[in-house]
Amino acid sequence: MGTIKAAGLVDAAPGTEGAAAVETDVVIVGAGPTGLVLAVDLARRGVRALLVEKADRLFPGSRGKGIQPRSLEVLDDLGALPGILAAGSLYPRMRAWEGAERQGEWDMMARSEPTEQVPYANVLLIPQSRTQEVLHARLRELGGDVRFGAALTGFRQSAEAVEAELSTGETVRAAYLVAADGGRSTVRRALGIGMTGETVDPRPMLVADVRLAPSTVVDRGNWHVWPKAPGGAVALCPLPGGDHFQLIAAFDDEAAAVDTAPRAVRELLAARTPLADADVVEVLWASDFRARAAMADRFRDGRVFLAGDAAHVHSPAGGQGLNTSIQDAYNLGWKLGQVLRHGAPAALLDSYETERLPVAAEVLGISTRLHRASSEGANTQRGEEVQQLGLGYRDSPLAVETRTGAAPDALRAGDRAPDGPYGGGRLFDLFRGPHLTLLAVGVPLPALTGGTVRTARLAAYEPYGTGLFLIRPDGYVGWAGTSAEGLDDYLAVVGASCSAVAGPA
Repeated sequence: MGTIKAAGLVDAAPGTEGAAAVETDVVIVGAGPTGLVLAVDLARRGVRALLVEKADRLFPGSRGKGIQPRSLEVLDDLGALPGILAAGSLYPRMRAWEGAERQGEWDMMARSEPTEQVPYANVLLIPQSRTQEVLHARLRELGGDVRFGAALTGFRQSAEAVEAELSTGETVRAAYLVAADGGRSTVRRALGIGMTGETVDPRPMLVADVRLAPSTVVDRGNWHVWPKAPGGAVALCPLPGGDHFQLIAAFDDEAAAVDTAPRAVRELLAARTPLADADVVEVLWASDFRARAAMADRFRDGRVFLAGDAAHVHSPAGGQGLNTSIQDAYNLGWKLGQVLRHGAPAALLDSYETERLPVAAEVLGISTRLHRASSEGANTQRGEEVQQLGLGYRDSPLAVETRTGAAPDALRAGDRAPDGPYGGGRLFDLFRGPHLTLLAVGVPLPALTGGTVRTARLAAYEPYGTGLFLIRPDGYVGWAGTSAEGLDDYLAVVGASCSAVAGPA
């Protein structure tokens, strides 16, 4: 397939030619949430992965600060949830201001009580930087790490492998390469994969992390919003774990030049809010952006996959970008593991784009609609549509439903597998890990010979109805039936390397 080197992919550092070649299974480019989740998932599967990051440290800002319920379930499965919960909090109530006058309060995020089926019912507020730190710590627990200061400078792929060139002078040979290098992905551009989309809002925006003096009029009990501030709306969201706030400021002038210097950030807050310059103790990080919604025309090119922002970019409204990226990595991780470690046919990897591209398109629509509603002054509450619990893969070739006559609202192949009580614990405890799970509800449980599929039986559980449910490693129902007929064929497709015995276990 030849060598690919394009604008944005630079030559190797001088004096490093001839460094030893590195052999691995997967090269992951970019140590943001996408790359870290994928690296964690591959590490627990025994898949060798090299996670390279051109920067010398993890991203320092709060940018993607909301973890949706479905992503909390993913982080539970990956063993990272305790650290996430310890570092996060529920979203505070919104507080509107007009100048120095306080106005009304409301909840942007609808609040729900946990249930047996949905143990994590609410969005968690946590800075992206802290999420990444927790994932990095989990990766190191599993024996992996991030190679900082290692930029991808070029790559080439053949029918057998990918060879990646790094700024360290190393050449890395791997079975696959995953681009998790953000919205300006150099890998995507080098492959010539286009992005189709639109500008959601032509007005520029500033996002920054600021530390405020405790004596300011802005308390930490609310997310403070000045929708009618001169020059553009301003919002200050208190971040858990300290005295930091995330600042988001819009600019009414589409041609405005956004100054991210600390002095300019202080002046903006003083001009648009009751805060004084001296109230801003420190500006820790700042960036500018324009809200866009765009998706890559395809998520795969041979042995190279696009994931996260490299595949789709979102408006921040609704907190969907980071969460959709986590789901990309989670979907791809188990499939790479089954192909590389359990003999699944390579065609299993075709389902990554088949499943994730329609989901990304749907989520992009949600983000865009919420952004435009907010821009028009609507206090739109975020509810079930942003939680990603209802997203599924019923139309996927990996969703095989063999039952007939099931009720339209019954759990079906392609749906998220709900949690519930099992033994002295939960179904999620049973599902947790890199294995598949065969769950029998109200029917005999066939015995399995060989392989690593975990089995369990419930006499009854209403959310599942009746039947056999093969739960994929990413927590979705892959196959459903009333007997084991056809199960062997599905197990072969996903590399489970076991077979169902006719009699019950």
